[in-house]
Amino acid sequence: MTGHEIRELFLSFFEKKGHTRVKSASLVPEKDPTLLFVNAGMVPFKDVFLGTEKRPYKRAVSCQKCLRVSGKHNDLESVGFTSRHHTFFEMLGNFSFGDYFKKEAIEYAWEFVTEHLNIKKDRIYVSVYREDEEAYRIWKDHIGLPEERIWKMGEEDNFWQMGDTGPCGPCSEIYVDRGPEYEPERYLEIWNLVFMQYNRDAKGNLTPLPNPNIDTGMGLERIASVLQGTKTNYEIDLIRPLIAFGEDISGRAYGESYETDSALRVIADHLRALTFAIGDGVLPSNAGRGYVIRRILRRAMRFGYKLGVYEPFLYKGIDLVVDIMKEPYPDLLQVKSFVKSVVRGEEERFINTLRRGMPYAEEVLQKSDGILTGSMIFTLYDTYGFPLDLLEDMAREKGLKLDMDGFQRELENQRERARKHFKIEVEKASPVYQHLKELGKTSTFLGYEETKVYTEVIAIVKDGSLFSEIQEGCRGEIFLKETPFYAERGGQIGDTGVIEADGGLFFVEDTKSPVEGVIAHKGYMVKGSIRVGDRVLARIEEERREDIKRNHTATHLLHSALREVLGDHVRQAGSLVADQYLRFDFTHFQPLSEDEVKKVEELVNQQIMKNQPVVVEEMDYQSAIKSGAIAIFEEKYGDRVRVLSVGDFSKELCGGTHVKRTGDIGYFKVISESSVGAGIRRIVAKTGRWAVEHAFNERKILLEASRLLGVSPESLPEAISKLMDNLREKEKEMVKLKEKLLTGGVSSLKEEKLGDVNFYFGLFEEADPKEMLTLADNIRNRDNRAVLFLISKRNEKLSFLLALSRPLTSKLSAKELMKIVSEYLGGGGGGRDDMVQGGLNTLEGLQNAVEGLKSAIIDRLTEVKA
Repeated sequence: MTGHEIRELFLSFFEKKGHTRVKSASLVPEKDPTLLFVNAGMVPFKDVFLGTEKRPYKRAVSCQKCLRVSGKHNDLESVGFTSRHHTFFEMLGNFSFGDYFKKEAIEYAWEFVTEHLNIKKDRIYVSVYREDEEAYRIWKDHIGLPEERIWKMGEEDNFWQMGDTGPCGPCSEIYVDRGPEYEPERYLEIWNLVFMQYNRDAKGNLTPLPNPNIDTGMGLERIASVLQGTKTNYEIDLIRPLIAFGEDISGRAYGESYETDSALRVIADHLRALTFAIGDGVLPSNAGRGYVIRRILRRAMRFGYKLGVYEPFLYKGIDLVVDIMKEPYPDLLQVKSFVKSVVRGEEERFINTLRRGMPYAEEVLQKSDGILTGSMIFTLYDTYGFPLDLLEDMAREKGLKLDMDGFQRELENQRERARKHFKIEVEKASPVYQHLKELGKTSTFLGYEETKVYTEVIAIVKDGSLFSEIQEGCRGEIFLKETPFYAERGGQIGDTGVIEADGGLFFVEDTKSPVEGVIAHKGYMVKGSIRVGDRVLARIEEERREDIKRNHTATHLLHSALREVLGDHVRQAGSLVADQYLRFDFTHFQPLSEDEVKKVEELVNQQIMKNQPVVVEEMDYQSAIKSGAIAIFEEKYGDRVRVLSVGDFSKELCGGTHVKRTGDIGYFKVISESSVGAGIRRIVAKTGRWAVEHAFNERKILLEASRLLGVSPESLPEAISKLMDNLREKEKEMVKLKEKLLTGGVSSLKEEKLGDVNFYFGLFEEADPKEMLTLADNIRNRDNRAVLFLISKRNEKLSFLLALSRPLTSKLSAKELMKIVSEYLGGGGGGRDDMVQGGLNTLEGLQNAVEGLKSAIIDRLTEVKA
């Protein structure tokens, strides 16, 4: 069977067993501060296992994208050198949330392996946790597996946990005897059945979960290797074409040597990881997830380097990954050009990094006396991204050793810094919202069509607790059976408005959905009171909603216009749809030119003038993606989605509110374009009445500036340019005048001969530190025996400077003299604040400092002479 056939067979088998098929979540964990990436099939269900989230099903089956490159499950450095390790892989899994347990899980696994994968029963072995007698009896007495083919193992092998904390429990692993020809991997684990019974906290304590759960995991690549009879995972149909790609670009053959095979495997594996991770919105950077992706990319390049490939090549392999994986993951087709552009740009930057690092590497190797220190190796590795194996080759040629122990210490220090740096802010919902959901207190949203609804109050919350009534002057949250209020989501802000009852009026300041289906109308009671069970009129602020709708539809048009002007690599990377403006973050690697901004603005306004209908359709997710609809990186979609289309110009998945026709937007105006991070640009724009108001304000400013300069609006650029030239000339004249004044001040400096040095002291009003430096340099240029102590009082703040002519630095130390000054002024650290506390503003304090400094200079010169 092909990999695609195995995947589908697994999913359909468990669907027939009453499991709901759940599509793979993003590689980026949702609201989980403990993980960089999803590293197991159960991660998207973690809150369900913990009992903090409810799903409309108790049985699930999925094929989850996984990335194991950090934390406890970090396979990065093993990839390429073993037959089974991967960074990216697919995890087949079936799950029970308090439904069935060990007996059914083992039965399903046995049936699937023996009757659907057709693996012979006498080739199957299993392991169980040594204290799990229940699982042992099921395998032995119920399934009928011979005792000698059931292995009892310890906690290290058969007690599973996702990380240092979280859900965990005993497990039972299924092995296949592949025969003696597959030694040393004759007995290969293919499936892990985890009996999730506990939650481990940060102190290591185990707490029973509310309900026992089942979490199973079968690596697709591994079972495909068994069924396809390949020696390693890398020869299966999902990966072998990528090995061939590496052969083509390097001219090397898979199987010619261990080194070549390792390099080709690394390239094949990392191509998959890069395509899926960047496709899920993780961009290479110097911190967090982005740092991991950058390491993966550079590691693949380094192995390409070992194969003799010195130019960018990884980006060429993205097409092949997408072609292989587009059937189960059709959204890859949408991000293909974007991923290629990111990878190519990163490759080109790394090649430049190598070119910069090579001279430094050669320099430190030349200066090293027998051994290259750990700190030097780390600087090359971390700062320059220099390949360690390349450094080893260069050191070997020069007969040098590498201090790898020192390097590992530096590396661990860096990892510790990275761990401290990486922090995800997670907004945790109050338990009261989850409680409301469990009670069935969810709201039906009617706001796509209605702006006011007669409905019933189903709950009231104040300060995180449930109440039966909210009274005048109190702040709180009201929950309704039906609501026209849109809760903040997908970048669109929540609605405002009022909730009216016979005896009261509640003003809604914001609308949120802290838990799926639970809609909180946040605000305060203007008058009277409202009780649970009251019939009320919920009415949104219509004009504000219309503004938001204009901005939201315009955001879609802007996205399409950017892709048309800049290219298909443009993808939404974040957005804010407010009432007065919209903010759109997108992937692009350089600032937009004025001409590009103009083209984008024109394209959007052309679509507005066409007054095209905005069509909304509801369909299943896979059909929507296959129809060409664009999905957004950070959004979480269900199985059914809304697809918003504007003719042939725009088609996106969106749950927000929109205008009926593009003409309703009125007018679109770009306000600004800027950078918000590496590879991410931001456009702020306005529509409708707010865009018109912005245009009026700009014209008002333009006319006022014209009036002040006495020129027409058309002549403003030229007039401002002339004004700026005049200002620059005046500034130059001012600098010269100040220098002249300060130079003239030399004659008013107090000068005294101390032994064979000339001591200068002066106090200046309104001189800044740069000007004092200029004065000091002027004196030192004409007097090579000068010691200067200069003080400036400016805006009630003091600056001081102690400087020596260069020939004196062998006899005197400016730092030591400054400490002495500080001591005389009563300060401990020698800083400016200490100087002020010591009385520098007083004549006596100043005189003490000067006299103390003169004494110290004489003493020091006497010591030197002696």
